[in-house]
Parts: sequence; C-alpha cells; structure tokens
Amino acid sequence: MRLLAVDFGGRRIGLAVSDATGTIARPWRTIDAGATPRASAAVVAALVAGEATDADVSDVSAIVVGLPRRLGGEDTDQTGAVREFANALAEITHLDIHLQDERLTSHEAEALLAERERDWRKRKAKLDAVAAAIILQDYLDARVRAAATAADNRQDTGC
Repeated sequence: MRLLAVDFGGRRIGLAVSDATGTIARPWRTIDAGATPRASAAVVAALVAGEATDADVSDVSAIVVGLPRRLGGEDTDQTGAVREFANALAEITHLDIHLQDERLTSHEAEALLAERERDWRKRKAKLDAVAAAIILQDYLDARVRAAATAADNRQDTGC
C-alpha cells in the first residue's frame, strides 16, 4: 500500500511517497501551489491520477496531508486553507485523506538538509519535499505503534 504525503504551502507544495509496503517515506518532488487550495488539490490529484510519468505514485491508495498546528495544539493561520485543500483533494481523488500533525517538520527538514547541503538555495528547493517525507514517516510510524498497542491489548485480554 503506497501512500503520498503533502506538505501544503501557499507558494510550494512538497510531496513524498512511501515504498510499496507503506513502511519507509522518501521525498518525491516539490511543485508550485495553485492560486487557491482547490486549484492546488487539482494539481496534486492530476499527479496521482497518472499524469505523472513517475511510477512511484501510480498505485497510491491514500494521501497524508500535513496539518499545521501551533506548539500548544491550536490552529494556525494556514490550518483552514490546509483543511480546504484536504477536503478538495478527497472530493477529486476519492482516496482516503489522513491529516497528520506537522509541528516542527520544516525545522527538522531544514536541520537534516543543512547537514548534507551547504548551499541554502539547493536546500530551499528540497525543503518542502523533505518536510513531506517527515510528515509521512511520522504517520507510518504512528500506524506501526498503534498496531503494536492493539496487539498487546488483545493479548492482555486473552482475545
């Protein structure tokens, strides 16, 4: 089960994909955002629908969208636009959309890129896709933890 992750921004959208087993995330690409969240959703949907030549997204079964939150958990100025984008994406693609907390992912992505790339222009070009990969890996890891907890609970109750 391959998943696509989206780091939605007003100017750029970072995309990441998982491997076919839904275990490991990797940055895929960065695209320009549309004029509205709905227009951006249409661009991403076109990529998922196979207009991309990259076989890595040909079998996407669900999409994870990073949901911006303040450190205290409150919505940010961007949260409403992201929800609008996610709703439009669900409507257009008919795929399951999962919202994943993206607090501090851009900072984490910047730190990772700074270790490997000295040129800030090259880092900036990759930043959104790396942030999307972090969002996706967080989502994938949370699913594994939830499955393990559920299995432990079944063993504890004798089911």
